[in-house]
Amino acid sequence: MAQSAKVVAVIGAGMAGLAAAIDLAACGARVVVIERAAGPGGKMREVEVAGQRIDAGPTVLTLRHVFDELFDHAGARLEDYVELRPTAVLARHAWSADDRLDLFADVNASEAAIGHLAGLAEARRFAGFCREAARIYRTLERPFLRSERPSVLRLTRAIGWRHLADLWRIRPFTTLWRALGDHFHDPRLRQLFGRYATYCGSSPFESPATLMLVAHVEQQGVWLVEGGMQRLARALERLAHARSVEFRYGTSVTELVTAAGRVSGVQLADGTRLNADAVIYNGDLNALTAGKMGEDASRAVPTSAPNARSLSAVTWSLVAQTEGFPLERHNVFFSRDYSGEFESLRNGRLPANPTVYVCAQDRPRVDNDEMASDARERLLCLVNAPAIRDSDAQSERDLAACESNTFAALERCGLHVERRLDAIQRTTPHDFDRLFPGSGGALYGSASHGWRSSFVRPGSRSRLPGLFLAGGGVHPGPGMPMTALSGRLAAAAVLAPR
Repeated sequence: MAQSAKVVAVIGAGMAGLAAAIDLAACGARVVVIERAAGPGGKMREVEVAGQRIDAGPTVLTLRHVFDELFDHAGARLEDYVELRPTAVLARHAWSADDRLDLFADVNASEAAIGHLAGLAEARRFAGFCREAARIYRTLERPFLRSERPSVLRLTRAIGWRHLADLWRIRPFTTLWRALGDHFHDPRLRQLFGRYATYCGSSPFESPATLMLVAHVEQQGVWLVEGGMQRLARALERLAHARSVEFRYGTSVTELVTAAGRVSGVQLADGTRLNADAVIYNGDLNALTAGKMGEDASRAVPTSAPNARSLSAVTWSLVAQTEGFPLERHNVFFSRDYSGEFESLRNGRLPANPTVYVCAQDRPRVDNDEMASDARERLLCLVNAPAIRDSDAQSERDLAACESNTFAALERCGLHVERRLDAIQRTTPHDFDRLFPGSGGALYGSASHGWRSSFVRPGSRSRLPGLFLAGGGVHPGPGMPMTALSGRLAAAAVLAPR
């Protein structure tokens, strides 16, 4: 007699939950995805401002092959579901009205630009930096990033004893900031590449040098999603529907149901109970430990301290006219006091001198025409902020000062942004905490501080049999490609023989 299909409930329709659902369905499982929001995407969200939709989460796609592989496994092609466009300029960086630097997808163009800004010696050092970033990525990609839950011993075994020198050369015990000091003499370049730590919500002064691999990731290609990042989430949802995945939006899970010491299903807020052979949890792990999914689930993962949380953010989504600075799609305006900025964040304060990221979502124009001087465009402005600790309460006065400091930093670099009350929407760490319960507003799970941080993230399997984990707080970490990999690893763990 044929064995019935495995039934799996996936909690959360973020990137990891969608990837897990697709893989499971492609392998014949019956999958139900439960999502408290009205649609898919999780942190890959968009907001409506002045009648226009604006990306309010991730703004770029890297490591496209991760998504090509996901679609291929399900018998589909990514390009049939979403239109992607490679970007030539990775980002435009500014330290003042006069000091600017573009990084390009073409490494040689970036090297020339660095030479123009900081001299030929720094350009040569950049070439060496790129070689080291590539070596780190090649060393870690298979045995670490694609491993279910690597330990130091397993990583060593996977790399092989004869290649231990490669593991040592990636400098896991050196901070990113110190390693960048070995590569660059110009403090602006050290600051620029130190920003890679913030891609996972961490400080360059406390993160390991292995995060240099981000440089190599970007050089493999940065892609824009036509119509906005939400189109990618919808593309994954469409593929999942095509593989018979069921979605239940606008409802939440109140408890993981257990029987005989293992998960047997989920209880929904409307009173419905869904039986399942396995559950994949794609939410903030602190919600589990806080008991939001029931007492049994509260012991499924180790408890983390609030001060271990990654960074949060304050963002402004707006439709506005700009003038004075030639914006690219991605723009970074650097703080005049970088160490002071991260010292403030470490102490739970909004920085007085923030680094500001601006995503100008209508640039570059596909038709290559210049924007009219009176055109209003969609912008996402973001500054790093501390996640909420138990006693924290950012006052409206603090947030108003943060906004003033943010737009003053843009003015200092020559960018004037019109701000109209009817065309701007602010999101704070408290707002992110409400959107993603248990997170404290942290956008990337736990911070990647110290060499051990990568090995203390939980893997796909929890302590509670039948409960599996996926998402930015789970190995291999935050960022769309990494969370997609975590979803695929969770699906593989569900399907693995017991």
